[in-house]
Amino acid sequence: MNTKIYIIITVAIIIFFLLVWFLISHSRKRRTCGKDFDLLDGHEFEYYCADLLRKRGFQEVEVTRGSGDYGIDILAERDGVTYAIQCKCYGDSVGVKAVQEAYAGRDYYDCMVGAVLTNQYFTGPAVEAAKKLKILLWDRGYLESMAEESSLY
Repeated sequence: MNTKIYIIITVAIIIFFLLVWFLISHSRKRRTCGKDFDLLDGHEFEYYCADLLRKRGFQEVEVTRGSGDYGIDILAERDGVTYAIQCKCYGDSVGVKAVQEAYAGRDYYDCMVGAVLTNQYFTGPAVEAAKKLKILLWDRGYLESMAEESSLY
């Protein structure tokens, strides 16, 4: 009889942990749907963007380590073109510094294309710097359209 009680308790504990795991993973998916990407912290936003890029056909998508990444958060490749991407999850417009980081990181990682991907929009000086330095600017509108096309929105 004691064995049956232990089995029931063990099964109940396993079910409990599976339920907790399901709720946590479901909560994370909900947080990255729609405009909720504004609620993500920096690292969550980087991983969200990496998943988005994979769904858009990018390969070898890698989130770089947090410190010492030379301003680049994601390395990726698409159609033989290598990308160094700076992610910025901000509450306000993105300025020149992000463009400079993408420029420096593109060269450091020896990539063909540098880009800044954000949940916001870019300041005028950032747009001017990006034109001069040949850095792609992927703003909120672009992020939303990528998410819609990738069924993450």
